Amino acid sequence: MTIFLFLFGVFLSLGIFFVLADVLKLPTIATGKAIINASNRGKQKASGIDVALGNLSLKLSKIITINEYKRIRLQNTLSAAGISKTPEEYMATCIVKAMLMGVFVIPCLLVLPMAAPVLLVLAIFTYFKELGSADKLLAQKRESIESQLPRFVATITQELKNSRDVLKILENFKHSANETFAKELDILTADMRSSSYETALTRFEARINSPMLSDIVRGLISVLRGDDGAVYFQMLAHDMKQLELQNLKMQAMKIPPKIRKFSFVMLMCFLMTYIVIIIFEIISSLGTLF
Repeated sequence: MTIFLFLFGVFLSLGIFFVLADVLKLPTIATGKAIINASNRGKQKASGIDVALGNLSLKLSKIITINEYKRIRLQNTLSAAGISKTPEEYMATCIVKAMLMGVFVIPCLLVLPMAAPVLLVLAIFTYFKELGSADKLLAQKRESIESQLPRFVATITQELKNSRDVLKILENFKHSANETFAKELDILTADMRSSSYETALTRFEARINSPMLSDIVRGLISVLRGDDGAVYFQMLAHDMKQLELQNLKMQAMKIPPKIRKFSFVMLMCFLMTYIVIIIFEIISSLGTLF
């Protein structure tokens, strides 16, 4: 009887999904997959689940309203994180993923009612986790860029001794930067060619939103305005070096606890090896006695 109730819940959920898909005029999975794969050249191909979630999110995003302040803030976060979605589509995607988890509450209520609250909590947790995924991506991207800034400042300090062409300095460093920073420098140099240098640097600063990068941009803008900038970047290079050493010390302080965990595991393995050998020898000695 329990199996039939579970199957009833599953087929009821599938029936509701197909009815809603027909009412909302959602495209087929094959059509959606072809469109997404064509737009994501060189990236991982979309699965059927991604297509279905994308279609539902697109429909739901049309009825979602966000106040102007939150919309601008979320749009800046999505742009900086490299997510090509509107704030409404991003919010809709989070809601749809949470609802996908919450759908299983229906068969759970029929088969195992005690597990329904657990699934409901998981659905809420999924929503907030997906909602914070953009901030997490942005934090990882900012950390990757900030790891390059001390070397970037040192390069600017040396380049200013021979040239004051900011665009050329950026293009030269772009070839030795990591992938994340190189992409941002690509955007920056393209923006500088199509608009004023100061405006492009200001947009670059707002896009990354890093205090360390803000100091560098401020110095580059002063160089564009005719200031010497050499002393400023020398002092900034010294501060960046000290900050880099401080970060390395903090990372080094996190290593011993991790090493202790693995050392304890290795110690237990050695002890288990000796214990197994001792027990085996005792059993063998008892066998010879009897």
